[in-house]
Amino acid sequence: MPLGEDGNGWKKKTSDIKEHYDFKEVLGTGAFSEVVLAEEKRTQRLVAIKCIPKKALEGKENNIENEIAVLHRIKHANIVSLEDIFESTSHLYLVMQLVSGGELFDRIVEKGFYTERDASQLIHQILDAVKYLHDMGIVHRDLKPENLLYYSMEEDSKIMISDFGLSKIEGAGSVMSTACGTPGYVAPEVLAQKPYSKAVDCWSIGVISYILLCGYPPFYDENDAKLFEQILKAEYEFDSPYWDDISDSAKDFICHLMEKDPLKRYTCEQALQHPWICGDTALDKNIHESVSAQIKKNFAKSKWKQAFNATAVVRHMRKLQLGTIYTALSVKSTLPQLGISLYINIPSDGRRGSNEGSTDQDSLRSCTYCCRPASRV
Repeated sequence: MPLGEDGNGWKKKTSDIKEHYDFKEVLGTGAFSEVVLAEEKRTQRLVAIKCIPKKALEGKENNIENEIAVLHRIKHANIVSLEDIFESTSHLYLVMQLVSGGELFDRIVEKGFYTERDASQLIHQILDAVKYLHDMGIVHRDLKPENLLYYSMEEDSKIMISDFGLSKIEGAGSVMSTACGTPGYVAPEVLAQKPYSKAVDCWSIGVISYILLCGYPPFYDENDAKLFEQILKAEYEFDSPYWDDISDSAKDFICHLMEKDPLKRYTCEQALQHPWICGDTALDKNIHESVSAQIKKNFAKSKWKQAFNATAVVRHMRKLQLGTIYTALSVKSTLPQLGISLYINIPSDGRRGSNEGSTDQDSLRSCTYCCRPASRV
């Protein structure tokens, strides 16, 4: 069925998208799309718009429309949203929310005081958002710290889940088996090429929780095969001295999420009931010095693969006098045929570095569109 003939109410017809939005700068390009920073004329609100030529969608219209329709229904306080969809005779335009608070690791490093309780509150928000997705039958499949952004620069800003590039909608009779995700965060069953479920997201939340409490990943090896072997066996430790001041409750919480057997692994609902999340077992001891030192060592941003016009972004950010604007746009796994990718974060090596930057040539790779402040580009 040709796009535009099914009467979907979530799409707005337009003869010219620029009647509604003032296009500012090109943020990035993919094989079949372009992403632009735009200002809504009616409200002067900044958004990011992914412009997809319909020619790129020929023969795939029904699947793509069905999946975008579901993503369009995602409305949660801690999830970067697909706010609008416009359709012209030649293009689909996906209008995405912009958030301005910066990346998770940046904020932790910049803090002077950081505790288990801070980490617990972050994970609580993530669990609540992922439970919402799971209740809708959506599995994110690529949860990682780089996909967690702060909504604003306020000290008490909420955290936002971004980047649905590898998200998958569970359906009747649909078994997920595609090996995808980011090395270091992916669940054992995915690497084992076994059918898997929403439990893969819970594993990833366990990995994120681990990193938030020590600053380095639970699995690391320069050799991918050895890294995958560690993950397949769920071999990780709470190393001294980095974990000496972390509560047993936090370790117990992580163990229930980083459980090798997905049937025994905590669900989001179970994790939300753990005392480290809903009780008072998270400690208030300041662990900032140790955690921030390890984050800087293991997740340094000295290496970036960028395929967007960074110069244009910086110029426009200066014009607008905006500090940091991040947007998470990719629905690339939802639109796997498009193979869209703007950049992949490749951390530098440290004491226990991350191999997450090992690029997979699979067309399902995803990443987060990100406009950085001038001083960091």
